[in-house]
Order: sequence, then C-alpha cells, then structure tokens
Amino acid sequence: MALLRHTTSETKPRSALTVNAAKTCQPVGAMYAALGIHRCLPHSHGSQGCCAYHRSALTRHYKEPIMAATSSFTEGSSVFGGQSNLLAAINTIFTTYDPDVIAVHTTCLSETIGDDIPQIIAKAKDKGHVPDGKLVIHANTPSYVGSHVTGFSNMVKGMVDYLAEADDLKAATFNVIPGWVEPSDMRELKRMMALLEVEPILFPDTSDVLDAPLTGDREFYPRGGTSIAALRKTGRSRHTFALGAACSAAGAQALSEKCRVPYTTLDLPIGLQATDRFVDAVRRTAGVEVPLLLQDERGRLVDLISDMHQYLYRKRVAVVGDPDHVVALSEFLTDLDMRPVYVVTGSPGKSFEERLHDRLQGRVPEVKVAQGAQADMLLLHQWIKQDPVDLIVGNTYCKYIARDEDIPFVRFGFPILDRMGHSYLPGVGYMGGLRVLLQILDAFLQRKDRDAPEESFELVM
Repeated sequence: MALLRHTTSETKPRSALTVNAAKTCQPVGAMYAALGIHRCLPHSHGSQGCCAYHRSALTRHYKEPIMAATSSFTEGSSVFGGQSNLLAAINTIFTTYDPDVIAVHTTCLSETIGDDIPQIIAKAKDKGHVPDGKLVIHANTPSYVGSHVTGFSNMVKGMVDYLAEADDLKAATFNVIPGWVEPSDMRELKRMMALLEVEPILFPDTSDVLDAPLTGDREFYPRGGTSIAALRKTGRSRHTFALGAACSAAGAQALSEKCRVPYTTLDLPIGLQATDRFVDAVRRTAGVEVPLLLQDERGRLVDLISDMHQYLYRKRVAVVGDPDHVVALSEFLTDLDMRPVYVVTGSPGKSFEERLHDRLQGRVPEVKVAQGAQADMLLLHQWIKQDPVDLIVGNTYCKYIARDEDIPFVRFGFPILDRMGHSYLPGVGYMGGLRVLLQILDAFLQRKDRDAPEESFELVM
C-alpha cells in the first residue's frame, strides 16, 4: 500500500465507494470462532482462493498456521451448485483428518448460488459420510453483508443451535461468550473466573489453540478449545455472560430461547469501569465475594492511572476497530481524562452509536462517530487532517496514517500484522488494562524523548 500523503482534508458524501475498509469479511470471523472448538476443522464452502485469504488473514495476525478445509469450487460448481463438492469434502475430511466436528461456513459464491447447507449436511449423514460420534455444524456467512464481527457472531450462534442441550436439571457452570478477543484474553477471563471461584464454560476458546506452546511434538489438533461435551452443557448452565453486544449477544439470546438460560450482555472488560461491571455481574449472579487478589489488581491499575495522569490529560485520540473494542476502549480513554474525538468502525450493526454515547456520558461532546461501509481509513485520515490528534489506537493499517501525520500509534484489535505480543499478553481485565495503559504511556514518552531539545532531554521523566 502506498503512503497516503495524497489524501485531502476535504470530506465529501460517499454512497458506493469504500477506500481502505476498516473491516474484513464474515468468513474470517467464522473461521476464528470455529478454531475455538476442540478438535474442530473449519470448512470454507466456496472457492479455494477465498479459504486461502481467510487462513492467511488469521495466520498473519496470530503467527500460527491456521487449519481449514475448502470445497474448492470450480466453474461447474458455480453453475450447478456446490453440493457434490461439500459431500465429497465431508467424507474426505473425516476419513483423512479425523476431526470431532467440521464447522462449515459459506462464502459469497455459495450464498449467491443458494446452497442449502442443512440439507447437504443431512444428505452427508444419510450417505454415511459422518461417522458415529462425529458432528457437522454450519453458519451462513455471506461476505457481501456484515463483517468479520458478524461472521464470528453467526458461528457462535451456530454452536448453540447445533450443540447446546436443554435440561431442567441445572449445572453449577456459568457460560462466558468472550467475543472476538485474543487467546491471551480468553485465558485471562478464565483466570479471573477461577479467582472468583466460579466454574466457567468459555465458548469459543482459542487459548492453547492459537497460542499453543512449542513442545517438539506435532499436534494436528492442539489441546485447547471448548469440548463438545462442554458445549452441550451450556444449555444447563445457570447464566450466560455475553461480552460484547456485536459478537456475543446473538449466541446468548439463542441459548436463552433454546434452553432457557438467562443472560447478561456486557461490554468487553477492557479498562477500569468495564472490568468493574463484569466482575460485579459475576459476583452478584453467582453469589460470590471478590477476592483480595482481584481487588489488588484493580488497585494497581488505579495507582498507575493516578501516577501517570499528567501525561494523559486531555490528549486527543482517534480510535478505529471493531464495535465492541472501540466502545470499551473509548470509555477507558475517557476514564484516563483523554479525549476520544474520532471513533470509527467499518462493521455495521445496531445500537453502536447509542452504546458509545452511553459510555462517554457526554464527557467528550466533540466526538465524531462513523460506522459502516464508508467509515473507512480514508475518512479517518481526512478527519485527522482537518483537526489533528495526539494518538491513534487501532489495527496495523493505521500505521500509514500515523507515519504520514507523525502521530504516536498504539496497536490494538484485529489485525495486527507487524508486532507480536497480542496473542500472549491480555488486553482485558485489570491486568489487561495495565498493559494497554503502559502501551499508551510508552507511545507518549517515546515521543517526548524523541522531540526533546538537548537541554530538556531528561533521565527521569
């Protein structure tokens, strides 16, 4: 991608043109969610090129090889439908790769043709292509609507539709649908639940799948992921915590309708207040006490905020990313006395602006918000040219704007292609809040060092 110095500051209404979209397509999200099931092989029902792109997008972010199969459509499949390809694929996958479950997601091509995936799965079972004890689930994920966030949500709902089992005898477990977060975040959520002495069923769960340790032994299916038994048990849990309305609410609602499991939709627990609400919701619902260790972690975050406030006060910030991410991040930045003045998400969806303004509580009246196809990197760059910011927070694609405008930049969200750490160090919870805050402070202090004249270049800052 060429540098963007040609971008003009003038913004004009656009109805049919997106320049450098702030999102990617549904199947990427569906594939990521499916990888959070133990011994699951995601399957892309479409052309080989689509699957290659989706795998590549995830591989570059997680720095791990992404396993997935494809129906490998040809011209004939495009005309006559992909049923024969999918039937052959299901048979071959179970025979050769022996997963416990195949998670099929559609693409533009198969959706446009109109392939009936449930009917094809039923036919595969009738033909004996699905061995006893094995499963095939699916989600419809046309790329021409929604985004990777929508695809993740649809696959999570598919897990509920196919696997959750209702039972009047309730278990002691609590479901947590974590939304699109890193494997490190999923591990942190489980650690926090353990500290609260609450037994969680986290689904999907990509920890120990996309951050599996290098042991020297080759494991085609890593040990991580939510087991089929646990997914069936979600229908007997006492409650569901859906973290992030865009990614998790649909799955929680489907589980409530199918199995009568009550649910609470919360923001992603990024930063101080959002984590407080998550911990308090678990405390009240499960009837537990917040342990001293968790209280101490919160105290350390508050201490760092207090100590470093002078470097953060009234700094103007541009935030770009997924809806659930930017809502929680914007609230956290405002709690730090910073000013998220530009908030952009390319993912469509309901109630985003309402959620954002509710979290900002009028503390940033000058905020500009954009959502949808034309809420792209071009629009963000034009806004910044009109009125600059002190910091950009977003995915790797923001680095071009940061370089052109000479603005400090903190990487957060998906995809991050040019740095490591996001898969191993959390961004959620109090410990994740510490990490995000330290990244912001480092960006400002590095800039302060870089720009300081010789007489003001200080050893202690």
